Amino acid sequence: MPADEVLTMGRIGVDLYPQQIGVSLRAVRTFAKFLGGSPTNVAVAAARYGRRSAVITRTGDDPFGAFVHDALRGFGVDDRYVTPVPALPTPVTFCEIFPPDDFPLYFYRYPKAPDLEIRADDLDPAAIAAADVFWVTGTGLCAEPSRTATLAALRTRDRAGITVFDLDYRPMFWSSRDEARHWVRQALPYATVAVGNRDECETAVGERDPHRAAAALHDAGVDLAVVKQGPRGVLASRRSTGELLEVPPVEVAVVNGLGAGDAFGGALCHGLLSGWDLATTVRFANAAGAIVASRLSCADAMPTEDEVRDLMQVAGHA
Repeated sequence: MPADEVLTMGRIGVDLYPQQIGVSLRAVRTFAKFLGGSPTNVAVAAARYGRRSAVITRTGDDPFGAFVHDALRGFGVDDRYVTPVPALPTPVTFCEIFPPDDFPLYFYRYPKAPDLEIRADDLDPAAIAAADVFWVTGTGLCAEPSRTATLAALRTRDRAGITVFDLDYRPMFWSSRDEARHWVRQALPYATVAVGNRDECETAVGERDPHRAAAALHDAGVDLAVVKQGPRGVLASRRSTGELLEVPPVEVAVVNGLGAGDAFGGALCHGLLSGWDLATTVRFANAAGAIVASRLSCADAMPTEDEVRDLMQVAGHA
């Protein structure tokens, strides 16, 4: 079997999104069910572009876990590294939708999420080493045994190929920002690419200003630093070439901003694998994120390359 082009590791679950927009969960009457989890969505996004993708994670041994496998296969994502944890339920996540910029999340990952039960001994080091892109997230460091497994996987990579660390700071998963910063700093030296918004950069390297954050990420060992700035677009800095650029966002009517970052991530992987120049890659990723922001779901909303290029043409970002 050929090596994975994009192999991700970490969160997975079921998203239950309200069909009534602009109201509290207290008043919502109906929900739609989708595959969810940030690194899982990145794998789905990469598969949309025809990339061989897979995800390393764990589910409950329950109907929602079976749904996750069905959904992954339906999206063309390899599920051979997705294993059950019989004692834990598959996580469910609810959100509220208040466009254009308020999308509260409610994670039901109790008593513990199965994806935090990934163990180092269960990893396939050869597959991790062989993948063209390996993508991990900060959430994978928030508890054991996932923390040890994530760091072991990064050490196995040892900065080979494209190794992406998604800073992915979710405060509800940590006892403090300082604890998160401590473990993120253990991971950064093994990554060649780091991606995060300004708050996540502040957690990782103590800098919120995009330029200073990128410099601090370089100092931590990262070659390509990508800092997402919301309505101000994206800053990307590549230390090895001295490139520094800021790309404006693509304007769309926002329906649900959740998942836009994952769409950006999958498109970033596609652009890097395709050998595009940095500006083209970031513009493409921005447009992919904008498309998902204009749709309700996350995984199901991931666009094709033709859809992204069409939006770039319309927006004058081609």
